[in-house]
Amino acid sequence: MYQPKFSFNSTINQNLAEIERFYGRLEGMRIPQQLFLNLERTNLVQSAFVSNSIEGNPLPQPVVTNLLLNDRVPVNRDEKEVVNYFQLLKSLAEKTVAPFSLKSILEIHDQLFAGVNESIRGQIRGHEIIIGSRLPNQQVLIKHNPPFHAKEKIAAALEELIKWVNESQVSLILKAGIFHHEFVYLHPFTDGNGRACRLVTALILLKYGYQINKYFVLDDYYDLDRPAYSDKLHTADFGDKTAWLEYFTSGMKYSLQSAIGKIEVGLEKLSFDLQPTPKEQRVLKIARQQPNLTSAYLVKNLNISRQQAFNLLQSLVKKGFLEKHGQTKNSYYLLRRGSF
Repeated sequence: MYQPKFSFNSTINQNLAEIERFYGRLEGMRIPQQLFLNLERTNLVQSAFVSNSIEGNPLPQPVVTNLLLNDRVPVNRDEKEVVNYFQLLKSLAEKTVAPFSLKSILEIHDQLFAGVNESIRGQIRGHEIIIGSRLPNQQVLIKHNPPFHAKEKIAAALEELIKWVNESQVSLILKAGIFHHEFVYLHPFTDGNGRACRLVTALILLKYGYQINKYFVLDDYYDLDRPAYSDKLHTADFGDKTAWLEYFTSGMKYSLQSAIGKIEVGLEKLSFDLQPTPKEQRVLKIARQQPNLTSAYLVKNLNISRQQAFNLLQSLVKKGFLEKHGQTKNSYYLLRRGSF
């Protein structure tokens, strides 16, 4: 079975502790629905732009933002790449229901290249490939030569890696970081390995409870110094992943701190009053005592109309005090964590 080599050190241990602290703080913050939706939208657009830009997509950020937020139909390959990535990010949470498997990875790659390159989508390569750059004298500087070039061996190595992810008791953050490097090291596809890797890493975090994309993204950290991202990844090619995990956990910490900062700034700029009105305070008092609060319960106990009950509940959701669960007649409301 696959067994990664790395060592715990003070940097990694401290980063892991701070990641847990920052993420706990994020989950405990009362984030109004309006701000939460704006944050998620900004994260998705930023991630789609940066992840494709890292791989050479030439579209500038304003063009990407306009393309994605205006839901414009892509007109060329560059635009289609960005739209595909964006749509995958939005649907990642749905993919956490199925077991994490090779099929999951192939489906992501398949969707990533839909309408971009039909001949390679969802297909593990079966030919030699090297990663490098061409020098001024036309010589090729090889940065990485993957360990396998036969389709069967690459697939077998991925299966071993996936089994380790599913069964290992290693910290989730380290598990995601180890997967991130090993996937790029194997380089299973002809194209799109970096983008597929970042999407699948996000899927792993989502599957185990980290609300990546909603609260934060990792891509903005990689974008700070793209050569450093590549260089740190390749330090692990020699077997020991410690230096890469220092970088990866530092990125997680940075992204969580950044998310907290964005939320705090957003809270200050909100135009509506976050404090509950006297009537809303009565609803919150009931919500503390009545699990699964419904509009019908408020109608009966506050002697108000169904529309008034609905308006009160919706206002408290927007202000971040309540969370809505379920749909239509079966919907109910719970106190949002951190509201009191």
